[in-house]
Amino acid sequence: MPAPLRLTSQTWSTRVENRRQPELQVAASFLLGRGILVMTAKKNAVREVAALHQKALLMSASEIDRTLVRLAHEILEKNGGLTRLGLVGIRRRGVPLAERLGKIIQKVEKRPVPVGKLDITFYRDDLSTLGPKPVVQPGQVGFPIEGKNIVLIDDVLYTGRTIRAALDALFSHGRPSIVQLLVLIDRGHRELPIEATFVGRTVQTTNNEVIEVKMIEIDGTEKVLLMERT
Repeated sequence: MPAPLRLTSQTWSTRVENRRQPELQVAASFLLGRGILVMTAKKNAVREVAALHQKALLMSASEIDRTLVRLAHEILEKNGGLTRLGLVGIRRRGVPLAERLGKIIQKVEKRPVPVGKLDITFYRDDLSTLGPKPVVQPGQVGFPIEGKNIVLIDDVLYTGRTIRAALDALFSHGRPSIVQLLVLIDRGHRELPIEATFVGRTVQTTNNEVIEVKMIEIDGTEKVLLMERT
């Protein structure tokens, strides 16, 4: 099997043009935000097949802040305070969400809560059969998770594949007492039986739509957009 094609916004065109597989149609999908652009490469030629336009503003910066305050209180209520509690953000935008929730909880409880992260990237191995497949990058969560109540945090819950990979990675670092999932946006279309314990907002979407979460720490701006492929 050929090595997975890993792409970034800076290197995708060079990588695709240098990939010598004329007998195959190689498709590369990379994320700017959460699915800004989709590209295909066939016989070393790259063309854009879909672009996105903004359909609606789902959340403003102030709405995100208020939602995180609510979610922080729900976490504390569900877990009975800070005892054994730990937050783990899924890179990229799950990490700043986890850090912000940790600060809100610390402000309420007057003591810190452990905050860690998992690094997961995407590649397309066999586009026609597998689609986007999450890959966990090596690295430590950042604190011992054995016996803890872990809240796993991501920005958007879609098919559930990312969460499945994150759970596998999490349990490779130890055995938590319980794992709860928190997402800012649940957009439906699950392919696996995975549901979130804490949800900022549920948004009904079509497969032609994309949820784009922008965080000030990563994007320099703060909002949640509903985008549509054209």
